[in-house]
Amino acid sequence: MNANLPPPAAVQQLHHYAYRARDAEETRHFYEDILGLPLYHIIQSDYVPSTGEYCPYTHFFFRLQDGSFIAFFDLGDDVAAEPSPNTPKWVNHISFRVNTVQELENTKARLQAHGIEVLGVTDHHIFKSIYFFDPNGIRLELTAQLADEFEMLQESKTAHARLAEWNVRKEQWRKERASGQAAAPLKPQTNDRPEFVPPAS
Repeated sequence: MNANLPPPAAVQQLHHYAYRARDAEETRHFYEDILGLPLYHIIQSDYVPSTGEYCPYTHFFFRLQDGSFIAFFDLGDDVAAEPSPNTPKWVNHISFRVNTVQELENTKARLQAHGIEVLGVTDHHIFKSIYFFDPNGIRLELTAQLADEFEMLQESKTAHARLAEWNVRKEQWRKERASGQAAAPLKPQTNDRPEFVPPAS
């Protein structure tokens, strides 16, 4: 590591996630009218500032309570982003925090009243969640935190050791796979959710 490098920036909070939207109004209706996130900012151009390439777009932002945003690009072609072909639909998602489990229940009722399928309320022990998809196929999660700051601090003290153990096991799995001994994906060393293991037959 270069000792002359400046220190990393103190990253304060998420500024925004940005995704492709099939249609700006469809997306606005979902995020503003149903989820209650106000439309806050729009950028429109024919050229992409970072790359200089020609690609007309409308870039629009919805504001969360902490000042961060979720944003979208409508490229004017009515085409939706395609899901990743090698990744299950439940993996890539955005989770937004709400204050209470009652707010999860209320939002679930609002979504279902608009014909949107909702999974949950799911108990993750340190938080509870509901899951649903936006009009662009993006999986969203609303989360109500149950664990307090002390509990989360205790969790943070074991995170590096647990990941290091996973990394050692994964390196061994890679060697076994390369030699033809391992075909199945590597399972974690710990099952933090034993209630979801199907009973032995």
